[in-house]
Amino acid sequence: MMSTVRAALVQSTWTGDKESMIEAHEGFARSAAEQGAKVVCFQELFYGPYFCQLQDAKFYEYAESVPGPTVDRFAALAKELGIVMILPVYEQEQPGLLYNTAAVVDADGTYLGKYRKHHIPHVNGFWEKFYFRPGNLGWPVFDTAVGRIGVYICYDRHFPEGWRALGLAGAEIVFNPSATSRGLSNYLWKLEQPASAVANEYYVGAINRVGIESEYGDDDFYGTSYFVDPEGKFVGEVASDSESEIVVRDLDMDLIKVVRDRWAFYRDRRPDAYGPLVQP
Repeated sequence: MMSTVRAALVQSTWTGDKESMIEAHEGFARSAAEQGAKVVCFQELFYGPYFCQLQDAKFYEYAESVPGPTVDRFAALAKELGIVMILPVYEQEQPGLLYNTAAVVDADGTYLGKYRKHHIPHVNGFWEKFYFRPGNLGWPVFDTAVGRIGVYICYDRHFPEGWRALGLAGAEIVFNPSATSRGLSNYLWKLEQPASAVANEYYVGAINRVGIESEYGDDDFYGTSYFVDPEGKFVGEVASDSESEIVVRDLDMDLIKVVRDRWAFYRDRRPDAYGPLVQP
């Protein structure tokens, strides 16, 4: 594992169509690599609008296989740039089987696998059950050129069990690509990921898209993407609440052991007492 990992997050406004979003993110990846980043994560459903503000089957057209054309395109770019990529996309396993997914590609362009979002909201402005089945691939942790990476997608972050499962599986950085609107979630956005980083003693990268996509609804995505360390402290400043931005930060990976030696949360777990947590 590298002692210091230069990592990047990308928050973006909607550009109006899938191809221009893909091209924009190719540019973001190149810019991140030029700044020395060795890993980059994009926002939830990065190449599309956040269409879950509506319920319309026409948006199923954004789904594709994983791996598939978009993942393959970025895998080639990852190999060219020598950068690990986390690619949140809309996955079609087969017609009618659709998932909110993130593919992980290593710095040599190798597709390592995918995570499927477990917890699917269905409330005003976030009608996700219309579009996605709950994830069924567990809590994978991927061995990459920059260390062990996990993914937790948007609404997942409200559920502490997955954060802990990723930590138990050895995650050192967990990325949480999101589409989160202004309102009640603002306070939670500042609270939950730092708290989860502390509780599980690893780094968290939190990514939120930016702007109002008025063709689809009035959700006001407020960016403010950030990295937080195993002590729950922000690594540098948070991103803009209104503009596309690349957040590049140096993560001191040695801090993970320092914190775990200080706070023995994994030693002091009581799984023998947690039976009620898994009752339906």
